[in-house]
Parts: sequence; structure tokens; C-alpha cells
Amino acid sequence: MILHRDRNGHSLPEYGVDIPTAFNKAGRTLEALKSDRFLGSRVGRWLTLLEDARVARDDLLRVHSREYVERLFSDRLEEEIIRTYELEDENGFTPRYQPDRATQPLSGLLERALANAAGTYRCCRLALESGFCFYLGGGAHHAQRDYGTGFCLVNDIMIAVRRLQAEEAVRTVWVIDLDVHKGDGTAALTRGDESVVTLSIHMAKGWPLDGPPVLADGTPNLSFVPSDIDIPVDSGEEHLYVQRLRDGLKSLTAYPRPDLAVVVAGVDAYEKDELPSTSRLNLTKGQLRTRDRLVYRFLTRRRIPRAYLMAGGYGRWSWEIYTQFLLWALKRHLKRRRDGSRTS
Repeated sequence: MILHRDRNGHSLPEYGVDIPTAFNKAGRTLEALKSDRFLGSRVGRWLTLLEDARVARDDLLRVHSREYVERLFSDRLEEEIIRTYELEDENGFTPRYQPDRATQPLSGLLERALANAAGTYRCCRLALESGFCFYLGGGAHHAQRDYGTGFCLVNDIMIAVRRLQAEEAVRTVWVIDLDVHKGDGTAALTRGDESVVTLSIHMAKGWPLDGPPVLADGTPNLSFVPSDIDIPVDSGEEHLYVQRLRDGLKSLTAYPRPDLAVVVAGVDAYEKDELPSTSRLNLTKGQLRTRDRLVYRFLTRRRIPRAYLMAGGYGRWSWEIYTQFLLWALKRHLKRRRDGSRTS
């Protein structure tokens, strides 16, 4: 099942934000899937359009502090957006922010984030119903309890998980984070919580692990809060990536089988990725194909419902990686559903 927001809203350049996401990776991926001979004739069996939806303040408050949520819904919103998207430095606006080119108010990025969170929640619901859903959005894994960071205003992953737990739809969840950057926000938000097990495979160095473990004011740097299973991979170790991930997944089996797995399916480890902070890890198209099939099979064989989020992938080529996985996974999923196996 593919979940797509039919009206994706405005692109980042329309807000004056110059991050290499202008290429419509969701649209390109969906177009490629529809063009496939097998899938194109069966669109009604695998595509769900997300109607206008958003999350409520109560959903945010299960994850983020009241003080932070109040700032988001106040005249300080733009200040929070500028910090989260790193649009300002000591010399003023960075080259990343060009307000004179904006056609939309910067504050509109909050609505975009809330709509994304609603999509992630819906994706999880569809995964529980059908066994597999891939949302062409979501994956804001850097947002912390008291602030946004790394282009992530709110942590849609944990907003969805906490809402599902509050509704008693799930008790336990695994979060398997494949984005090239460490899933630091999710790790910090679930620290000490046995109901959510986190695995993150990521660059061993570089953002968000390029700061000090202890900040200047003496407080711990939350980016260093460990996941339950962390798998750092350094530059030059790309040939070890798949085996380390396989070992990490094996470690997951020491935990009880969850009610749901959320896969943060970022493809920014791709060697063609165009975001500068991803350059320390450069996986080939083939390595990413192996990665994605490994995780899918691992979860499928254990009959764990799987909710996938698009997460990081920047520039002109990221759609290739999502497409190669989904062409394979969707066909397998549709065949298994036809044969009567709901979650496999």
C-alpha cells in the first residue's frame, strides 16, 4: 500500500528555503510506479490518497513540551522555523534562506509539518490493517522534546506512535532508522521506554554528531543519546554496511516481537545524494537495494506490520532508490495478499 498526499502543498523554495528537495521525489516515485506494466493496471489495489488531515495539539503534547508547542502556535513560530532549518547565522541570513524570493509566508511550514505527521499516523494505521504501507512523506526524526532541529519541526514518528498507544491500537513498536543521519530525536524521546525499541544505522561522524557531547551551558547534547541499537558506519566502510545492518537486525530479535515496525527509509546514504551533510557515507544503488530488501524480508518473515516513511533523500536522484524498492516490495505484497496472508 502506498499513501500519498494528493495536495502536497508548497515546495520549500516557495518559502524562500533553498535545500535540495525541490525535485519532487514523491511525485517522481509515484509516476514510476504507475508506469510499471503490472502495477499501473492495479493502481486501485495499492494507492491511497491522504485527504486533508492534521494532528491536534493533544497529539503534539504527548511528545513535545507544552512550552515548545505554545511557541509553535505563537508569534515566535517564525523564530523556531529559522532555527530548525538553520536559516540564520551570526552574520544574518545564510545563503540557504532567500526571503526576497519567497511567495509563501515562512509560518506555512508548520502546517506542512502537521500534515506530514497526520500522514505518518495514517500510514501506521494502514500498515496495521494490511501489513505494509509506504508513506511518500514523513520521517522527521531529529525533532526533540523542546525544540526542532535538522529541518524537523515536530517528530512525526513519535507523534504517531504515542497516539496509537493512547488509542490502544499498539503497545510495542520498533523504529528501524535507515536515514544516513542518526535518529537522535527519536532516541532521546524514547529513552528509558521499553515499549519502543530503536535501531539506527548512520554515519559514524558528521551532523548531528559533530558537536560536543556536553554543551557550553553544561547540559548534555541530546544528539548523543544512544538508540537501543546504534550502528555507526564510517567513511570507507561502505562495504561493511549490509553485514553490520544484518547483525543489528539479529540483535533486535532479543526484544519481544512488536505490534508494529516503523521504518525510517531515508535514502540519503546514496552516493548521488546532493545534501552536503550526507557526503561521509556513499552507498551504491545495489547496496541500497540489498539494504531495503534485507529489512523488508526480516520484518515480513516475522509477520510484523510495516509502516515505511520516506525520510531523507536530497536532489535529483533519490527517487531512483525508493522506486527500485517499491517496484519489488509492492508486487510481493500484492501477491501475498492475494494468497491470503495479511501481514506478510
